[in-house]
Amino acid sequence: MASSPAEAYAAAKSRVARPRLTEFVAGLSFELDGFQRAACDALEDGHGVLVCAPTGAGKTVVGEFAVHLALAQGLKCFYTTPIKALSNQKYADLVARHGESAVGLLTGDTSVNGDAQVVVMTTEVLRNMIYAGSRHLDQLGYVVMDEVHYLADRFRGAVWEEVILQLPEHVALVSLSATVSNAEEFGDWLVTVRGDTTVVVDEHRPVPLWQHMMVGNRLLDLFVQSGAADDPTAAELRVDPDLVRQTRELDRQSSTAVWDRGRRGRQGSAPRRVGFRPPSRVTVIDRLDRDGLLPAITFVFSRNGCDAAVGQCVRSGLRLTTDDEVAEIRRIVEKHTGDLPQGDLGVLGYWEWREGLERGIAAHHAGLLPAFKETVEELFVRGLVRCVFATETLALGINMPARTVVLERLVKYNGEAHVELTPGEYTQLTGRAGRRGIDVEGHAVVVWQPGVDPERVGGLASTRTYPLRSSFRPGYNMAVNLLARLGAQRSRELLEMSFGQFQADRSVVGMARRIERNEETLAGYASSMECHLGDFAEYAALRRKVSDREKALSRQGVADRRTAAAESLRALRPGDVIAVPGGKRSGLAVVIDPGVDDDGDVRPLVVSEDRWSGRLSAADFPTPVEALGRVKLPRHVDHRSPRGRRDLASSLRNTGIQAPPPQRRRGRGNAHDDPELATLRRALRAHPCHGCADREAHARWGERYHRLDRDTEQLRQKVRATTHSLARQFDRIRALLDERGYVRADADGENAVTEHGERLARLWGESDLLAAECLRHGVWERLTAPELAAVVSALVYESRRDNGPVPRVPAGAVSEALADTVRLWADLESDERRHRIDRTREPDLGFAWPVHRWARGESLAQVLAAAEQNGHELSAGDFVRWCRQVLDLLDQIAGVVGRSTSFGRVAVEAAAAVRRGVVAAGVA
Repeated sequence: MASSPAEAYAAAKSRVARPRLTEFVAGLSFELDGFQRAACDALEDGHGVLVCAPTGAGKTVVGEFAVHLALAQGLKCFYTTPIKALSNQKYADLVARHGESAVGLLTGDTSVNGDAQVVVMTTEVLRNMIYAGSRHLDQLGYVVMDEVHYLADRFRGAVWEEVILQLPEHVALVSLSATVSNAEEFGDWLVTVRGDTTVVVDEHRPVPLWQHMMVGNRLLDLFVQSGAADDPTAAELRVDPDLVRQTRELDRQSSTAVWDRGRRGRQGSAPRRVGFRPPSRVTVIDRLDRDGLLPAITFVFSRNGCDAAVGQCVRSGLRLTTDDEVAEIRRIVEKHTGDLPQGDLGVLGYWEWREGLERGIAAHHAGLLPAFKETVEELFVRGLVRCVFATETLALGINMPARTVVLERLVKYNGEAHVELTPGEYTQLTGRAGRRGIDVEGHAVVVWQPGVDPERVGGLASTRTYPLRSSFRPGYNMAVNLLARLGAQRSRELLEMSFGQFQADRSVVGMARRIERNEETLAGYASSMECHLGDFAEYAALRRKVSDREKALSRQGVADRRTAAAESLRALRPGDVIAVPGGKRSGLAVVIDPGVDDDGDVRPLVVSEDRWSGRLSAADFPTPVEALGRVKLPRHVDHRSPRGRRDLASSLRNTGIQAPPPQRRRGRGNAHDDPELATLRRALRAHPCHGCADREAHARWGERYHRLDRDTEQLRQKVRATTHSLARQFDRIRALLDERGYVRADADGENAVTEHGERLARLWGESDLLAAECLRHGVWERLTAPELAAVVSALVYESRRDNGPVPRVPAGAVSEALADTVRLWADLESDERRHRIDRTREPDLGFAWPVHRWARGESLAQVLAAAEQNGHELSAGDFVRWCRQVLDLLDQIAGVVGRSTSFGRVAVEAAAAVRRGVVAAGVA
């Protein structure tokens, strides 16, 4: 069998001595795969590397080799991850291998041994170090960017590109990514901005993945040749036709199912639908257990759904653990949760949560307490929890592989609407199935229900195009930091080097080629319409002007006639006899109701002489309508009844009124007396080409030239809008910051950062400029510590529902400060709209009341109960998560204004008031 490119590369390099790699491999318990060896070879040779491989393939081995190289060479290595949970996990892995003294951890919340030779951190921490010129960057030799495909994230993706663009040139970059279809494009960009970079792509899954559908309680293969879905070189996969036939028959039965009231049709019994029922969660887990397919992760896409699933399994009596395993589970639970306040365990749902764990069942989602999530992760990795119901956040980097992944649905809520899973999302989720070194194969199971098409599932499972798209956009904090470090011109140049602009410019290449081809065709058209009597292009332009003017006058004429017709209809009264021109309704009619509505629209109700009844509009009359006479109407006119219409039609005919002859529509509006059109026509007749015998043949070529030239100009406009787009956006941001005093132009035309700009440079977050404005205007300075915590929460909190009840906020100083904050936001949003800049999110007041009560010392139970009473249900995990966001902003504020100032001391006191109890225990 032919080897992969990675294996071929490794074979070609195998004769080269690489002592560091030899040392590293000697400490492993397994042999390196071809792609791992290829990447490590390149790294030891001094190249940067980009490794793209499926989930579970072992990409992190390359990052661990970079750590080994740094330690061997006396250099530093930063290992960056997108989420704190993954940073904590990787820190534990590296400590187990190299010892606590060699490894540090920096995640914003946590600072452990930050001066160590190897430091694990979130990517934002490294970005902040670069802008601050941190001493930690000294002797930095390697940076590992785990899950680098996060740069596509529309909220946080820009951070990855900021780091890649601004790391010192001598730092070797190790980029680890999930499989993407444009890895070469991303690699080309890395070569452009980082220098020599080796791209290693491997699409082979080390553990084959079998695809199934569960129909009722039957587990059926999705493809005719199951297990081939992991092999990109396999023949085209074919969905099992028997599966398609069975599910379509069930679909048909479900669509024709009827409602009944029980087998005997008893009176008062609840109606039920007779048809197919998907298997319960307990049935699915029980079937997987019988088939030896546990442990399993079931993706539910709903936090409440995850918790409800655990409850269903527990109530059913399902147990997946032994007595010895229960004892070990209790020991691990105590290790992670021993610091939680005993008084809060009830409101945290601790006992129900622990019972589920002891049965081998758990939920995993963003609403869980951090200590709970870490417990679940450890128990699952140890094989003590065998069934996890999770939202898709579990698929984002945390090392929790399973033997089987179950998808209950192929639709998820993306925050705005329910959307279908993409092939990339399907692959990311099912990629958790199959534990390397444990399982010989993994399994993906889609639970079938009516409406699910196996052919579509097969398309999701077999599609291999997941392009990586940049989400890079300059923001306020980025702008002032770039200006402070590089100046305006160098900042613009740096933005031009981003992956976002790189992709935009590549898209321009295709348009530029089309423009070039169009210009060649235009030259041919121009040659074909040449006239020996004169400039035919000029003559063709005159013809178009005449035609355009005639059309404009025609449209104007139609509009004028409609207006005049509407005015005449408005003057009609009940009993007026009118003539209806043209169509099936032509002839005489009598007005029953003038039909003028509140908006001034006129739609008279009439009965015609041929007994038709209905409403007319101005569009039915080419000219204004006049009353030709009158008919006396009865007191109550019933135009709906045939008899009523017959009597009215008879009265109408008895009047003896005759309909006038129909008037011809004037097709040219006011063309006959328009001076501009007359001038154009004279110029057209006077042009030398007007007398050419081949005039119409030339005109046909001229029309083709005009259409293609118009299309080409539209392409040119797209190119102008695409090229330098990020730099133009940066310039708009600079203009707004200059207006507001955060930067100022110096004598050389450069933008110098002011004192206010220096504050903004140290504020990180979605609402960075709004926070800076609030500090600048002093709207928070007279608040107490609990009040400050409440007010700043509005800049970080984001409700999960847009249509919830109006949030309650503490009265007095908090209410006034929030009102001032919202006013500053409205003013800023107006400026952003004027400068055509992405708008800052409106402050969300939904967390102000809970965090205020917490900061003034109330218990967790009181806080959560008060939130629920106000219509804002808040889980303990969400409460801790948002408190940590508030803490982060409070710490930033204290650092910006100075911890020794009076306001800085209040910020420090507010942070201390929030960082207590379950919140303090949640900071890992």
